[in-house]
Amino acid sequence: MTTDAVTVGTSHASLDDLERVARQGAVVVIAPEATDVMQQGRAVVQRALDRGEPVYGLTTGLGHQQNEAVDTALLSDYQRRMIRAHQGGVGPQLEADDVRAIMFARVVGLCTGASGAHPKACAALAGLLNAGIMPIVPLHGSVGASDLMHLAAVAAVLIGEGRALWRGEVIPGAQALREAGLEPYVPLPKDGLALISANAASIGLGSLTVLDALRIADLADRASMLSLEAIGGNPTILDQEVALAKPFPGNLTVSGRLAQLLAGSYLYDTARQRQVQDPLSFRVVPQVHGALCDALTSLRLVVETELNAAGDNPLVSIARDTLISNGNFQPMQLALGFDAARVAIAHVAMLAERRLNKTAPHTFGSPGDPIAPINRPLGLELSSYTAAALVAEIRYLAAPATLDCPPLDLGTEDHATLAVTTVRRTREALANLETLLLIEALNAVDSLECHDTVPMLGSGTAQLFNLVRNARRTHDEGAALAQVVGAVRVAYRSSEAWEQMHG
Repeated sequence: MTTDAVTVGTSHASLDDLERVARQGAVVVIAPEATDVMQQGRAVVQRALDRGEPVYGLTTGLGHQQNEAVDTALLSDYQRRMIRAHQGGVGPQLEADDVRAIMFARVVGLCTGASGAHPKACAALAGLLNAGIMPIVPLHGSVGASDLMHLAAVAAVLIGEGRALWRGEVIPGAQALREAGLEPYVPLPKDGLALISANAASIGLGSLTVLDALRIADLADRASMLSLEAIGGNPTILDQEVALAKPFPGNLTVSGRLAQLLAGSYLYDTARQRQVQDPLSFRVVPQVHGALCDALTSLRLVVETELNAAGDNPLVSIARDTLISNGNFQPMQLALGFDAARVAIAHVAMLAERRLNKTAPHTFGSPGDPIAPINRPLGLELSSYTAAALVAEIRYLAAPATLDCPPLDLGTEDHATLAVTTVRRTREALANLETLLLIEALNAVDSLECHDTVPMLGSGTAQLFNLVRNARRTHDEGAALAQVVGAVRVAYRSSEAWEQMHG
């Protein structure tokens, strides 16, 4: 945990800000200018109430009940009932980091003033986050047209209902508030809708997923070049003139990064004999990894735009003193971006699986004979089968998720993006890719250690080589592949290793 603070104002919030709050426990501070903007937005809502205007979700029902008026005497209670009615999520609960990401994303959204929420509602949500109270949020329930079920689970705790994780124990939300010294928030008209009608789950989970994808893309670059060294491959694929001949941004970025990783490698020894060219799984790494780089660069921009956008319906226009019905709650670019990223992830995985087959050991011994003791994880000889299974799953997950939602609410809500679903599938694909790349790295290290002397490796690939070898040595000889892969994963994800690799 960190003692740092992240200030949310009216300026741009970054994915790095979100990660600091979600994963490092940074405190959220709401800037005075954001409070001022929210007060202005709240004033627009109050004037609409004073004028007696029909406003969706404020003075009217929701969905197909949009034309049914709400009794003015019940306006505040209506917001509480709205939160209760949308607690329809099911499935396993989200991890604490994910819940913190969701809550932070909604704080940022409220601070735009476009929701019309009272500043006290935003302050209460930030207070819940800073106190370390984690609402129990089920995984399933959103169709990607506002993450109503996820956010209702958060808002329920805010108003003293629902369930929360507090100091390692799941307890009623009211008890968690009481023990943390917080009062339940009493939602004013529009507050309930503002708290639950947003894409904060898609944005929060998507933000963390994009950041993880960028780190796994770095691992893909390192593992691929370590495998190139393991087979004594041809590094001309990284010639700068090749990259400039097809100057996609991702090609240029990845080609330059790969060249840096191989700087000083024995592969550049001009006296060394080498093949004219290697199999395509080695030769097209700059192009395939470059395509993933472009996809993730675009996706990061999309997710960060959503984080700072106003997805509320109705949208509060402070300048025009009105509330506008709209469809900004439909995160289509985000959903399509994750669908596209999974296809790029699948191609990176397919290359890794093919490269692994070129470096994997095949020393089984004779049937009935004991296998000679060797300094490698048990099962590494059959890791190509594991890799094939992982690739099959990644390819299955690459299918689009955004096309599968049926019409809902008596046909009123007849389109959705399934944004949370496509983010979740991307997470699964990335987890499988990370495992596959760690197995590739283990095979490459094993292959390089079969030499009498390990050749001179590149400055970046040597870091991965040493990390894998050292992590492997934390287990006794004969440890199963799953144990060793787990140790390498922990080592690679550690902040110390990441800082060492990236200066």
